[in-house]
Amino acid sequence: MTMKNFILKYKLILSFFLLLSIFCGYAFVGNDEDKEIKERAIVLRNLIQEHYNPPYIDDTFSKKVFELYLKQIDYNKRFFTQQDSISFASYKIKLDDEINNGTLEFFEKTNAIYEQRLAQIATTFHTFLAQPFNFTSNEVIQLDAEKRPFAKDEKELNDQWRKYFKYIVLLKVQDKLEQQKNRPTDSSINVMTFEGIEIEAREKIEKEHTEMFKRLQKETKADRFAEYLNAHVHVFDPHSDFFPPIEKENFDIQLSGTLEGIGATLQEKDGYIKVTNIVPGSPSYKQGELKPDDLILKVAQGNDEPVDVVDMKLNSAVKLIRGKKGTTVKLTVKKPSGTTKIIAIVRDVVVLEESFAKSMIVTDSLSKLKVGYILLPSFYANFENTDSRSCSKDIKIELQKLNTEQVDGIILDLRNNGGGSLSDVVKIGGYFIERGPIVQVKGRENQPYILQDEDPTIDYKGPLVILVNQFSASASEILAAAMQDYNRAIIIGSNSTYGKGTVQRFFRLPLLDNKEDIGATKVTTQKFYRINGGSTQLKGVIPDIILPDIYSNLKIGEKEMDYAMPYDAIKPITYVQWSNKMLDSKKIKSTSQHRISNNESFKKITNNAAYIKQKQDKTNHTLNLQTYQQELSMSKKEDDLFKDGSKVITGWKFNALKVDGSDSLKEEKNKIYIKALQKDAYIFEGLQVIKDIKK
Repeated sequence: MTMKNFILKYKLILSFFLLLSIFCGYAFVGNDEDKEIKERAIVLRNLIQEHYNPPYIDDTFSKKVFELYLKQIDYNKRFFTQQDSISFASYKIKLDDEINNGTLEFFEKTNAIYEQRLAQIATTFHTFLAQPFNFTSNEVIQLDAEKRPFAKDEKELNDQWRKYFKYIVLLKVQDKLEQQKNRPTDSSINVMTFEGIEIEAREKIEKEHTEMFKRLQKETKADRFAEYLNAHVHVFDPHSDFFPPIEKENFDIQLSGTLEGIGATLQEKDGYIKVTNIVPGSPSYKQGELKPDDLILKVAQGNDEPVDVVDMKLNSAVKLIRGKKGTTVKLTVKKPSGTTKIIAIVRDVVVLEESFAKSMIVTDSLSKLKVGYILLPSFYANFENTDSRSCSKDIKIELQKLNTEQVDGIILDLRNNGGGSLSDVVKIGGYFIERGPIVQVKGRENQPYILQDEDPTIDYKGPLVILVNQFSASASEILAAAMQDYNRAIIIGSNSTYGKGTVQRFFRLPLLDNKEDIGATKVTTQKFYRINGGSTQLKGVIPDIILPDIYSNLKIGEKEMDYAMPYDAIKPITYVQWSNKMLDSKKIKSTSQHRISNNESFKKITNNAAYIKQKQDKTNHTLNLQTYQQELSMSKKEDDLFKDGSKVITGWKFNALKVDGSDSLKEEKNKIYIKALQKDAYIFEGLQVIKDIKK
C-alpha cells in the first residue's frame, strides 16, 4: 500500500468513527433532540462504510455540498440574491465542521430565506400580472440560469420575476394569435382583440401560478432537508441517493410500470421533469412525439387548463400524468432544440409484449443476403421468479429461429437500452462465444471477481453487428464491450455509450430511536471492468464504427453528471479472442467510413445535430412581440428545413418470421414497426457491414 493510499484509508476510518461517535452520542439523548442531525449522521456513516470510493469529510467535501445544494434548491436563481450568496459564503468550508459538531446552521439559514422569499413572491406575484405588459420595448430575458448570476438584491430579483411573467404571457399571447390566424380552418376559435388576448393570457398565467405557489408552499421543511441531505450523498457520486420512506416507495417511478399510464420514465433534473426513456409499445411510443431528453413544462387533463410542473416534485408531476385508460393527457414539452410543443397522449395499459426481445428478417434486394435483426429494449428479468420470462431466455429463442432461417448475419440492437439484469448479460454474451469471461466486478476492498460463460455451446457463430447509442447504458455497455474485446462483433453507434459502469445496492437504514423509519440509501458499492481491464465508467464503449447522431452535440451521458466517479483500469484477465479470421475490423471500418461520408441520410443527420445545438445554445430571448414573431417565423422556416423527414431507404426489405405466426392485429403492428425500420439508416449501415464481413 502506498503512503498516499494509507493516509486516505486512515482519513476514511477516522471519518467513520467520528460519525459513529456523533450518532451514538445523539442516540441516547431525549426525544427533543433534533432528529435531522441524527439522520445525517446515520446516512453518512452508511455511505462511508459501504461506498466504493467514499470522499473524506473535509473542506473540499464541504465546498461540493455547498455548491450542489444551492444548485438543487434554487437552480433557476428565483429565490436567492447575490447578497444572500455573500452571506452564505462563510459556510462554504464549514459544512464538514457542522457534520462533526452536530449542527445545521447553513441549512437553517438557507431554509429560512427560501421560505421567506417563497411567501413573498406567492403574495406579490399578482402585481406583475395586474396591468398589461409593454411588448414594444426591447427587453430580453436570459433563460439559462448558468449564464446569469444571482440578482444583486431583492429589487433586481423582483424585476427578474417581472420579466419571467412577461415572457410566459408573451408566449401565450403569440399562441392565441397563431390560433386566430388559422381560424379559417378551425371554426371553434373565437376571434378576440389583442387587448382581450393579453388580458386572457395574464388571467390564465395568474391562475396557473397561484396553484404552483400553493404546491411549493405545501412542501415541508423535512422535504427540503431530504434535498440537503442528498446534496451530501450526491457528492459521493450521482447514482447514490437517500430516500425518505415515501420516496423509497416511489423509487425509480416508471409510468409504464403502472397498470394504466403513458409509458415514459421520468426524472427530476435541475427544476424540470425530464423524459429519460420511452417504453417500446407504450402509448408514448405509439404516439411518437415524446422523446428522451424532452422537458415536460405543463400537464393538462384533456381540454382542462394546463398545470405548470416546472419546479414541481417528481411524485406530484407523476400524479398529474398518470390516469385511467382511455383518458387524454396533454403535455407541453420543451424539445432539445428549444422549441415547445403540446403532445396529446391517450393513456392505456402498457403492452409488456412490446418491451420484450423480437426479431425480423432483413433481405438485401441486390445480393439477396438474409440478415436477422433483433431488438432488445432492456435486460429484463423477474428476480422473484426464476421460471418466468427473461431476456436471456428470449434471445436464445430468437437465435434458434434465425438459425432455422439460415441467416447470413445478425444485427443486435441495443440502442436506448438502459441496462438491467447482469446475470442475463453474461448468459447472452455466452451465446456468441465458446466459453470465457464476460465482465469483472470489483468492490472497494476486494479483488475483482469474474463473471463468465461456462457453457461451451455457441448458439450463433456467424457475423454479428451490435448497434448502440448515447442512451445504451450499464448492462448494454458490458455486452458491447465484451463482444468488442473478443473481436466477436462490430460495434456501430454514436461517439460513445452512456458511461455508467457502477453497481448500486439498497440499504435499509436503522430506525431512529428504535421507532421511526427514516428510509433507505442507494449506494454505489462496485464498479464494472471490461475483460481487457478498462472500466466502462465515464468513457462508455467507443464503437468500432462511429455514425453521425442527432444528439451528438448535446451534453448527454455520465460525464455530464456532477461528481461522477472517474474512469480507471485494473489488470486485464486472460481470454481468447474469436478465432474467425474474416473479421478484419480495420478494413471494415475504413469501408464503412467511406460509405457514411457519401450517405445523404447521415449528412442530413449531421446538419440536424448542428442545428439542434445552435437552437439549444440560444438562451437569451426577446420580450418584444414583433421581434419575437420575426424570430419565430425564421425559426419555423429553419425547422422545416431540418425537421426529421426520413425517407424509406430502398434496396432492402423487412419480413416477420413465419414461425411467429400472424393475425390481423399482429400484421397491423408489424406494418407500423417495419415502416419505421425501413427509414433507419443505422440498421441499413449494419446490413452493409454484414455484407462487408461476408466478403
